[in-house]
Amino acid sequence: MLRTISRLFKLSLFLLIVSVAAGAWYVLQPLSLRQPTVDFEVARGESMKQIARKVADAGVDVWPPALIWLARLSGHSVRIKAGSYRIDKPIAAWDLVALMSTGANAYADISFIEGWSFSRVRSTLNTHPDMTHDTQALSDEELMARLDLPGVPPEGMFAPDTYSFSRGGSDLDVLRRAQQRMAQIVQREWQGRASDLPLRTPYEALILASVVEKETGKAQDRGRIASVFINRLRIGMPLQSDPTVIYGMGADFDGNLRRRDLQSDTPFNSYTRGGLPPTPIAMPGAAALQAALHPEPGNYLYFVARGDGSSEFSRTLEEHNRAVTRYQRAGRKQ
Repeated sequence: MLRTISRLFKLSLFLLIVSVAAGAWYVLQPLSLRQPTVDFEVARGESMKQIARKVADAGVDVWPPALIWLARLSGHSVRIKAGSYRIDKPIAAWDLVALMSTGANAYADISFIEGWSFSRVRSTLNTHPDMTHDTQALSDEELMARLDLPGVPPEGMFAPDTYSFSRGGSDLDVLRRAQQRMAQIVQREWQGRASDLPLRTPYEALILASVVEKETGKAQDRGRIASVFINRLRIGMPLQSDPTVIYGMGADFDGNLRRRDLQSDTPFNSYTRGGLPPTPIAMPGAAALQAALHPEPGNYLYFVARGDGSSEFSRTLEEHNRAVTRYQRAGRKQ
């Protein structure tokens, strides 16, 4: 009888050891994903049973009861945080439970595109579903004050790029990062600028870069377009840039720029006023800033769109008029 009990005890102990080892192997074994990226939400007040089923349904190859018992035995089940989670590589069940107990939210992205106006940036921020909209009710002036830039116009002050943020993060934090990045780019390009440019400050470089950004249809033309405007500034010739006029018209622009619009004076009309506009007219990319501060050598003073995104450059008004006749019979010269 004692021998039988001893055998049963040893067998039970063996099975327990095997079970513990198997359980340890399972919780430390990376769980595969049924798609490259798995996103799931943990709502406030959800039970561990609901969470485990949601994780499995989202695409993590896990046995829900195992996840439930692991969370309970480890004490993590009472510490699971509500939020958004993203898994982009195989993850062990133990690490998955630990991740949810830390409340490490998944990340979302937002993109600002070269040439966008600040109003479009704000619209994109205000409609992003994964972002806390702390700036939505603020005026532009109030927003810039929150960024410690009181009195600074916001146009052109933010770097176009794709920014990742924790879901539920503040739009103000994203804007602060974009502003700091633009300041770094401007400072870097300004320090390495070409000599003898008719630009007095980094802000003037930013203004010119925004005009170059809006005027450039093909990347290979960017440096030459910058040189046209630099050459015009050097001799006191108006920039005569349509995008500046359009920007100054604001909501009055209906998609068709007319001769009377070119003759209607605004602070941004570079046909009626000399020099640079008072502020940038868009977000310039790093390439436009580099072009503005390292223009292509040459003595071109004119350019006209060919209709395929590229531009035809001319040194004299006579050459330019011929180019206009050739490429834009129904249009206007730059």
